[in-house]
Amino acid sequence: MKVAILCASTRSAAGLQEDLSSPTLQTLVEDAGWQVIETLLVPDDRERIRRWLIHACDELQADLVLTTGGTGLNPTDVTPEATQSVIERPVPGIPEAMRCLTLRFPPHAMLSRGVAGVRSSSLIVNLPGSPKAVRECFDAIKEALSHAVDAIHGRE
Repeated sequence: MKVAILCASTRSAAGLQEDLSSPTLQTLVEDAGWQVIETLLVPDDRERIRRWLIHACDELQADLVLTTGGTGLNPTDVTPEATQSVIERPVPGIPEAMRCLTLRFPPHAMLSRGVAGVRSSSLIVNLPGSPKAVRECFDAIKEALSHAVDAIHGRE
């Protein structure tokens, strides 16, 4: 599976804090046996996130596009809105499962606004921005992702 990863973090993009979530996500993806074809770190900017999502789906033709960061309640958290503007079909069960299966860790999981959906032949999934939450959420959905991508490609 070809995977593209985007980290949306104004502080990390400005060099004020290290991006730890996308390297964590890249390791999880590679440990699953999937190929990371591109990673990018951008500030919390709706249009930049939107353009990259289109690039990852339409030009890179990634099977799976994972984002980390920008899913909370801060005024600058716009990843879900950027994602909703490019998807053709929502897949609400994926973020519902992440929130449900991770609520027992910190109850803050219920505050995540991440979404998931299909654009063309790519599945886009928003994950939270902390390495711990990335691990928990990825583990919650990993088994379903291969099946979802196969279904999107008509291989199921």
